[in-house]
Amino acid sequence: MAPSYSTRSPAGSIYKHDAALDASVGKDGIDYTRVNLLRNTAVAKLYEDALRYEPGTSISSAGALVTSSGKKTGRSPRDKRIVDEETTTEDIWWGPVNTKLSEHAFLINHERAVDYLNTRERLYVFDGFAGWDPKYRLKIRVVCARAYHSLFMHNMLIRPTEEELKNYGEPDFTILNAGAFPANRYTTGMTSNTSVSINFKLRQMVILGTEYAGEMKKGVFTIMHYLMPKAGVLSLHSSANQGLQGDTSLFFGLSGTGKTTLSADPARALIGDDEH
Repeated sequence: MAPSYSTRSPAGSIYKHDAALDASVGKDGIDYTRVNLLRNTAVAKLYEDALRYEPGTSISSAGALVTSSGKKTGRSPRDKRIVDEETTTEDIWWGPVNTKLSEHAFLINHERAVDYLNTRERLYVFDGFAGWDPKYRLKIRVVCARAYHSLFMHNMLIRPTEEELKNYGEPDFTILNAGAFPANRYTTGMTSNTSVSINFKLRQMVILGTEYAGEMKKGVFTIMHYLMPKAGVLSLHSSANQGLQGDTSLFFGLSGTGKTTLSADPARALIGDDEH
């Protein structure tokens, strides 16, 4: 039986499946002949699938989806790696924060992620944008096995219009989230069964061994912090809000220092709570 597909706009209308998506995800190793692909799925459908297929999921009294990210309830910064390759090696501040990973080890992790994703009955593909300005924004594709992860990135990234989705083309960066499947601890460069690795040459990010959705968001944050200054754009780790007179305030700080709390002022319009 041929796989079914759902390609939806933010409004929930259904497009006829485009074979271009098959070819595109196929380049990443996804076997679209065996896996049901659901692209930019409507929020109601993501809720339904999360409740049906993801144990421990419920809806709060406020209407929010409540679910579990497994053993990892926060980011794993010690397991984050940047691939050391010739196009970027001279531009990265290597050290305890930006830890090197060989190209070979990344390919092992990539293959492991693809093998896992190809065993799933359904995969969620979300195509969105990082960055508001069309001149600088990046097309980010997320391929994941959990509705919760797709819903998270539906909220985090800028959602394309129907026309933008129709003409999306190839993504600038792809995130393969196989977080329910562990990394091989014996792969060179691994310190645990969790691995979050970014390859700027291949324009890919691979997640293994953690289902914490914030790894995807922080990964996009890392990508933008590297690429935007090269494009002449100042990237900021800050929250921002605006007063009634158009006055703007920026709140700078590392993760967990209060940016979100300080910017959530009921008398001021929130621009964003983490990155600009």
